[in-house]
Amino acid sequence: MNSPIAIEETISVDNLKRLADAVVGFFGPSCEVCLHDVRSLQRSLVYITGDVTCRKPGAPATDLLVRALQQQRVEDLHNYRTITGNGRALKSSTVFIRDAAGKPLFAFCINFDTTNFFNASQALQPFVNSLEQSVETSETFALVAEETIESLVNRSILALGKQPATMTTEEKTRLIGLLQQDGVFRLKGAVEQVARLVGVSRYTVYNYLRKIRTP
Repeated sequence: MNSPIAIEETISVDNLKRLADAVVGFFGPSCEVCLHDVRSLQRSLVYITGDVTCRKPGAPATDLLVRALQQQRVEDLHNYRTITGNGRALKSSTVFIRDAAGKPLFAFCINFDTTNFFNASQALQPFVNSLEQSVETSETFALVAEETIESLVNRSILALGKQPATMTTEEKTRLIGLLQQDGVFRLKGAVEQVARLVGVSRYTVYNYLRKIRTP
């Protein structure tokens, strides 16, 4: 006979799956909802609807999820930016579903692909404001070097008006060229971080740099 706790959890998971389907049904194909069982991080993904990150049930917890669970006080995460392996930009939120004692049992994660919206907004930008002015006057007061690198990458992406996932090889080469001009690669670890943000390997970044530097 099932215990009351087991019955309660089964009902909760079923309700969470239905809620996930409702969210994706409302926001459409750019949206994905993942349900993670945080008690089994090796195969935490128990349900996924939508196809933004191309994962399947049985996938492990993400690095961000693992780090969040390591905190002394586990907090929900709202409206943060993530990048997929192929360079698509996502807007994400994670809510922890807890038991009666407040211990996290599940993570309800919403990922929304903003890549096409970004490209569309940049296509309209010249009709609304001066793109050059908005790029030149921005400044990020970073606390760590990684923030400076990401800010410079975002600045160059803004200048080109397309997210890396939709760029051609020539456009990605131009992007790396802009980053080179801005001095990104003077910062330690920049090649690896740029590769991750652009959705290519670090060897590809080195190839782009060689191509740019070759007369």
